[in-house]
Amino acid sequence: MSTSIEGYALLGDGETAALVSRDGSIDWLCWPRFDDDACFAALLGTPENGHWSMAPICPAVNQGRRYQQDTLVVETDFETADGAVRIIDFMPMRTTFSSVVRIVVGLRGSVRMKSTLRLRFNYGALPPWSTVEGESMIAKVGPDLVILRAPMRLEVKAHVTETEFDIREGSQFAFVLSYGPSHQPPPAAIDADAALFATQQFWRNWIGRFDDSKTDWPHEVRRSLLTLKALIHQSSGGLIAAPTTSLPETPGGKMNWDYRYCWLRDASFTLGALLNAGFDGEAQAWRDWLLRAIAGSPEHMRIMYRVDGSRHLAEWTVDALPGYKHSKPVRVGNAASTQHQIDVFGEVLDCLDLARRGGVPTSQQEAAVALKIVEHLATMWDSEGSGVWESRAEARQYTYSKVMAWVAFDRFIRHHEAAGTVNAVEPELFERIVAIRSLVHAQVCREGWNEGLGSFTQHYGGQEIDASLLLLPLVGFLPADEPRMAATISRIQRDLTEGGLIRRTKARLDGPNEGAFLACSCWMADCLILQGRTAEARAQFERVLAVSNELGLLSEEYNVPGKHLAGNFPQALTHLAIVNTALNLCGPTINRGGS
Repeated sequence: MSTSIEGYALLGDGETAALVSRDGSIDWLCWPRFDDDACFAALLGTPENGHWSMAPICPAVNQGRRYQQDTLVVETDFETADGAVRIIDFMPMRTTFSSVVRIVVGLRGSVRMKSTLRLRFNYGALPPWSTVEGESMIAKVGPDLVILRAPMRLEVKAHVTETEFDIREGSQFAFVLSYGPSHQPPPAAIDADAALFATQQFWRNWIGRFDDSKTDWPHEVRRSLLTLKALIHQSSGGLIAAPTTSLPETPGGKMNWDYRYCWLRDASFTLGALLNAGFDGEAQAWRDWLLRAIAGSPEHMRIMYRVDGSRHLAEWTVDALPGYKHSKPVRVGNAASTQHQIDVFGEVLDCLDLARRGGVPTSQQEAAVALKIVEHLATMWDSEGSGVWESRAEARQYTYSKVMAWVAFDRFIRHHEAAGTVNAVEPELFERIVAIRSLVHAQVCREGWNEGLGSFTQHYGGQEIDASLLLLPLVGFLPADEPRMAATISRIQRDLTEGGLIRRTKARLDGPNEGAFLACSCWMADCLILQGRTAEARAQFERVLAVSNELGLLSEEYNVPGKHLAGNFPQALTHLAIVNTALNLCGPTINRGGS
């Protein structure tokens, strides 16, 4: 039976991530990069699809787990009839090669332990050729090499590396699994204790830059920031949406997507969270990643990219994997990357605007990119698209997409007016952009508003309420207390609330539904803040915090009837929303509305 999503902890080394379960099994790891093939894929199948378990042989009770304070080092305690043991799991921050370290510590008595390493590359399909040399196992398949160094002799049977050992009170054993290219010598041995100290210092020094006085929820914000840092590809500065693929949004359904990529949709949320939390270096790295990905052709922007900024995300299915709790298909790649989404143009210019206002040094490329975007957008802003939720149905005139087109024009105009550089833009073009900004605003207020419902709707001519409309006041399109906007917020609160959380759209009556969308729940809190309803906003925000696992990790959604997390995990957009809302509730911030 699959471990529940909330049953996992996140490990990371700045280039990739692993998920380790409460029972001591690492069930997901892609090597050498977030978006490369998985060598542990039990998360989406069975142990036969690859995992590394470390656990007592005799019946054991999990006595709890925790992150060591301000780190991504996980401690898990087990107790048996004969004693107690602790497993310390972490990934040293990568310098030349990637490793997973597991230190087994005897706490009481004597416990018989077993390590079972089942490497299966190509998403659970390919066992490597493995050989044992004393206390090391070397595995190779194609370009990949993995070496396991253990403090005792290892044995390989049927492509599985096993060892049993006794751990006594006061003793400890370290296991180190390292990855390298198969055409080169194996990665060098590392000192596990020294690596642990360096890893603790890295995370604590990094998060130590956060000022706890900025929020009433310092512990939760710190954990979200640490999670976000773990999802940033340190070489490129790109932030992935999640380290996993195909964790279902609908139980047993087909809403299973690959989120191991960088979304332009998240650009402004990312900049705002990093800048307001005081992490200017990471903010600038994200801005730089964005500009490199767009390059000199913003008219050819994709809505998402690989972590290095490359564009090809061809989607295919891993038919050999049964899926998380039998939810198929398991997808690799994301066909939505080629969708036409007007909102991404506004996201980019909003992100650049936030960066400038947050003190990020300007780039020479910015002005050229912004000009090309508004020139292109001026010719096609009225076209249909797929919408922010990446619908694979027919293209429509989505209200939020039009609002983000307005944002693109608005940020361009305001920047040049504030900088006194209006004369640097061809006068006829600037006048045209000003006119289009007014045209778009008027059109949204006319076509996106449904008088009968008394609300803005998901798309022009429709009747569906959509939580993305909560972003309208957050980007400065309309004040949160403007009558139409206030009515829309109330309608969303009334129609889309489920168990105190906010759904993206109304629940269906004819089958299983996706969970409540946790970022939308934070956006509702942000809207309530803008309306001066602070007590309600705090309650809304704390409802989101209440559904995290015991480590403070959150996925994309929460299934209210089933009382479990849903969707890919942990989800960057959710943790970005946690940071932004927690800071919004406690003081002035650099916000998307322009103030």
